[in-house]
Amino acid sequence: MEQVSSIQNQQSQSQHTRQEASQAHAPSYYAASANTSALREVLNEDITTDICIVGAGYTGLSSALHLLEAGFKVVVLEAAKVGWGASGRNGGQIVNSFSRDIDVIEKTVGKEKIGLFGEMAFEGGKIIRERVEKYNIQCDLKDGGVFAALNAKQMHELESQKALWEKYGNTQMEMLSESDIRSVVDTERYVGGLLDKSGGHIHPLNLALGEAAAVESLGGKIYEHSPVVNIDRGEPAKVVTEQGSVTASFVIVAGNAYLGNLMPELRAKSMPCGTQVIATEPLTDQQAQSLLPQDYCVEDCNYLLDYFRLSGDKRLIYGGGVVYGARDPADIDAIIRPKMLKTFPQLSGVNIDYRWTGNFLMTLSRLPQVGRIGSNIYYSQGCSGHGVTYTHLAGRLMSEVLKGQAERFDAFADLPHLPFPGGHLLSVPFSALGAWYYTVRDKFGI
Repeated sequence: MEQVSSIQNQQSQSQHTRQEASQAHAPSYYAASANTSALREVLNEDITTDICIVGAGYTGLSSALHLLEAGFKVVVLEAAKVGWGASGRNGGQIVNSFSRDIDVIEKTVGKEKIGLFGEMAFEGGKIIRERVEKYNIQCDLKDGGVFAALNAKQMHELESQKALWEKYGNTQMEMLSESDIRSVVDTERYVGGLLDKSGGHIHPLNLALGEAAAVESLGGKIYEHSPVVNIDRGEPAKVVTEQGSVTASFVIVAGNAYLGNLMPELRAKSMPCGTQVIATEPLTDQQAQSLLPQDYCVEDCNYLLDYFRLSGDKRLIYGGGVVYGARDPADIDAIIRPKMLKTFPQLSGVNIDYRWTGNFLMTLSRLPQVGRIGSNIYYSQGCSGHGVTYTHLAGRLMSEVLKGQAERFDAFADLPHLPFPGGHLLSVPFSALGAWYYTVRDKFGI
């Protein structure tokens, strides 16, 4: 009975994923302000290519761009629209390193191998800037990101983070005292912070749309509203959609939190989680300049962190919170607006024009899952809330391994991943319990 119930639950989740994917972009500020993009076909025939990529988010688009630049023939299959998932809904912050930092990874891989991760920790942001410049992507790119400390313990951790990142080559950082941070963000909540000038922020959906246009400019083909229903594993592999198929020498699976049960072995050690974001009405020039004078993005140092920044048209975009299991909350404003007003009480009379939710994929280790299935199916997923930069790095790693350079890909592939305690049935309550523990620690600064 337990097994039948589990199978039914998996089928229900897969059906829900397919139903979601039939929709247009989420009703977000990003969708409302998106650049014009091409109308793309539905795959309705059987075709052949070198590499078939499942998913047109950052992982899939970055992989496609790197592979096309290397001379491969590439087809991308997207169940909904380019950037429909986390890539088009996230907070838009370029944050370096990984969801677990280099020192945590070192405890797993050892001193001999940690150098590779140190080298890669700041590469994703560089790739984004390279793409924006090379392909003239209009995505409101701004430099500078701040980690804000709410207590002395967090301030000490930021000092250690600065020393760690400098060890691996990031020399663009500056510690902010309490008076310094008041000149960066107009709130009394923070006791200090760390400015990373190599961080920054973007309009995430416009970045994805620009990368998709770049893929097509190089001869790549992107099919939208073409959900994959099966992958026939073989040499070559056959990726089957509702109305067509792609036969390919290699397949890259890049569906992340919206993959459903397409690849059951990838589902076992990950859990979709939801996060919520709001966008205010446009602020006056004076309001915007007062809140964030340098136009940096900000995230605090709590386990369940808040993050915010100004959009290109001077709205405050504010996000935070996690819903384990990716349920859509009934009232996003009730979750996020109090957080915003705790940081900026001066915005009490400002209207919220947009609110939305989106899913990211979390692993137990909070590190990405990377690997091969058989000889010709590759995957990268589970960025655990730290995906904007990592996904762009992942695309480069995919290109390297398919060109025969596997060292950096294998460094991630060798990271151990365990299933959530109790399986999917108990992953949500266990994770929520863990989050509660860390939230209490954050509250009391211990």
